[in-house]
Amino acid sequence: MGKYIVKRLLHLVWIMLAVSFLTYLLMYLAPGDAAMKKLYAHGVAVSDEVLERTRERMGLLRPFLEQYGNWVLNALRLDLGVSFKDGFSVADKLAKGMSYTAVLTLSSLILSLVVSLPLAVLTALKKNSVLDYFIRFCSFVGNSLPNFLISVLLMYYLCVRARLLPVVADGSVRGLILPCLALFIPICGRFIRQFRAEILEQLGKPYVAAAVTRGVKRRYILRNVLHNASIPILTVVGLSIGTLLGGSVVIETIFRWPGLGKLAMDAITNRDYPVIQGFVLFTSTIYVLINLLTDISYRWIDPRLRQQ
Repeated sequence: MGKYIVKRLLHLVWIMLAVSFLTYLLMYLAPGDAAMKKLYAHGVAVSDEVLERTRERMGLLRPFLEQYGNWVLNALRLDLGVSFKDGFSVADKLAKGMSYTAVLTLSSLILSLVVSLPLAVLTALKKNSVLDYFIRFCSFVGNSLPNFLISVLLMYYLCVRARLLPVVADGSVRGLILPCLALFIPICGRFIRQFRAEILEQLGKPYVAAAVTRGVKRRYILRNVLHNASIPILTVVGLSIGTLLGGSVVIETIFRWPGLGKLAMDAITNRDYPVIQGFVLFTSTIYVLINLLTDISYRWIDPRLRQQ
């Protein structure tokens, strides 16, 4: 297990280098001028001389490989630089945004699992019944709707019409409800359909038929079915965390939730290169580590995989 983890962590280094290089290259080739954006944001009169000095101070006049090499060396020392917009530490801004994004992502993920797993079991046990068709239809609709449309509908009905919740999230518990629901609805719909398929596959296996003929109680059969379906379910959940992190960019921007997604969108608008680069590196690292933890959990659940 130790060798396996070390091998995967070495792969992580190469993945991070590739991701950071491509991100830095795309930002370097993108149209626009970060120095001009900074001057406009601070209300400074833009002249050719001031613009040139600002570009030099920000390091934008150096060759691409020199800029990227300096950034990598600083990142290895856990120094992601300072924001072009306000001069604050990028690491501090990411840490603050991550706390809000973690609350939003974990809340929607836990809520999705609590709701979807029992419904998936119920639809599998009641296959082709009216209840099965109804739950599958609702999950199909929820999975089909894009996040921004769900957000608009939630705003209209729960904020404008019912006036139950604030339109703009302020980091409070009440402000968390709408963005959490906007992430929860499509993920829950996807979980129900995928979990149902895995459970149905296990219910069709010979060991289930043998247990039924021997008179084994349903709850014991169901326990084994869920255990055997746990690896595919863990795969779905692990991959969905990346989807939630990506979807939170749109949701946090719509509801003004002060997380990583809103931070990234503001940085893209202001061409704040250090924040964008730090965001991509940070989220890529989280995504790869989550996949690593998912693979390790496979070996913990299924002892046969430890021999490979």
